[in-house]
This record gives sequence, structure tokens and C-alpha cells, in this order.
Amino acid sequence: MPCGSELRPGVGLFIACAVPAWGPVALVSANVFVVSFGASWGPLVWVLLGEIFPSRIRARALGLAAAAQWIGIFAITLSFPIMAAGSLPLTYGMCALFAAASFFFVMFKVPETNGMSLEQADTLFVPKGANPAELAITPK
Repeated sequence: MPCGSELRPGVGLFIACAVPAWGPVALVSANVFVVSFGASWGPLVWVLLGEIFPSRIRARALGLAAAAQWIGIFAITLSFPIMAAGSLPLTYGMCALFAAASFFFVMFKVPETNGMSLEQADTLFVPKGANPAELAITPK
């Protein structure tokens, strides 16, 4: 039996593998993930959220986006042990698939905001047919 899992009271889902070489691989992989996430997508999502919303809705949109992110993280946290009990390689494969999809989404759909002011960034996601000048907030 290469891997097995069981629910233990007070501990949660316990996954045990009979292959001793997987322990160091899992440890190194988890640390590489944490370092990579902390140096890339982790902090940058908050910068991106602060820049892409127009000034007139920025506060509400940021609140809604932050709530959506926390709900998504909570759903992943709850579903991972259940999915891992079914198939750990399939679970990690799904995570890798979503990571690859997010990479291509960011590459092709998220505009570059480096060097732009917040007022310039307000015009990045203008609906088709709308005039960006009409949507901008003018100081009084």
C-alpha cells in the first residue's frame, strides 16, 4: 500500500505513505512553494487590486475582492483534505493546473501598470463604447 489516509479525532486528516523518499520531497516542495508564493503572487495581488479599480469604486471593489479572496482560500483549505483522501496526486495535479491557468491568465489578460499613475490605471478596464474621459473623476 503506497499511501493511505484516515480521519483521526483531534488531528484531522492523516495521510501516511509507505515510501520513505516522499517525506523529504514533500518538505522541499512545500518550502519552494512558500518562498515562490511569498516572492511573487502573494504580495502582488494586493498591489494589483489597489491599482486596477477606478477611483470612484476602489474602496468597495477592494473590500469585495478581499472578501472573495478569503472565501476562496477558505474553500481550498476545507476541500484539500477531502480531495487528498481521494487521490493526493490528482489533488496536486489540479493545483498545478490552476497555477498554470493563472499564469497564462495574468500573462495575456492583466495589463502592465508599471510607471502608471492611479488616474492612468483608471482607464485600463473601460467598457467597450465608453469614453474614458467621461468615467474619470475630475478634482473639484
